[in-house]
Amino acid sequence: MTQQINNQIFAFTKQFTDSAFKAQALALKGLETVAELQLKALEQQSKVSAEFVAEALETRDVNGLRSLWEKGTSLSRDNAERSVAVSQEILAITQKTAESLNALVQEQRQAANDAVTAPVAAAKKAAAK
Repeated sequence: MTQQINNQIFAFTKQFTDSAFKAQALALKGLETVAELQLKALEQQSKVSAEFVAEALETRDVNGLRSLWEKGTSLSRDNAERSVAVSQEILAITQKTAESLNALVQEQRQAANDAVTAPVAAAKKAAAK
């Protein structure tokens, strides 16, 4: 009897740790993808901003300031659009990760249900004979 309980506890613990490992791997993969997207966006924004600052330092007359003003406005709009696009991608990745974690939880719940009902069904069969 004790051996059977120990086997069940061991099987449950193994199943739990396997699921925890899978969940951690899914979460880390999602975080890695999000960080990569953010770094690329930051790199692009820094590059464009540095080019704008370099152009601003070279401006010497009123016409140059006027064109610089227009470019600054365009730069702000482009940066905002890029930020929205990256935010949407991050939201999609987060949603996909959450769906994967939910599927993992459902799988874990089903396995736990099967582990509990199998011995009960076996005991009923044995009692019926």
